[in-house]
Amino acid sequence: MNFILSSIKQILNPQKIFESVYRNASKKTGGSTKNTSTKTRAKHRGWKRQDGHKVTEGTILVLQRTLRFHPGLNVGMGRNGTLFAMVPGKVVVTCEKANPKWSHTWVDRCHGHRMGTEFYKKYFNVLPEKQHQDFKLIEQI
Repeated sequence: MNFILSSIKQILNPQKIFESVYRNASKKTGGSTKNTSTKTRAKHRGWKRQDGHKVTEGTILVLQRTLRFHPGLNVGMGRNGTLFAMVPGKVVVTCEKANPKWSHTWVDRCHGHRMGTEFYKKYFNVLPEKQHQDFKLIEQI
């Protein structure tokens, strides 16, 4: 009789019922992400000075990652592709037949597939401000 009562108590024991029904999840739950809130800062590349702007020496004209614009008259090119004015003057943008220096690493990387063909690119030039006309020849002195 005691045996029957103890087995009935085990069957009706609520803890034993939950232990037998309790299951772990077979897969972890995961929410979906849309990656909408990126924290990357904009690089602000492109033209910094337009055609006709007056610039001083060292003014940045273009920030670029690939060789889209080429340096022309009185314009220097930085190691990261930045074009800057070497003299004060007026910016002039022209579209000319490209005659790049093929040994330059940037030119080889960006235009290597065009070697031997004729193509046109935008060139940034800086025309210097008008100089004074106070020169005298040595023979006149």
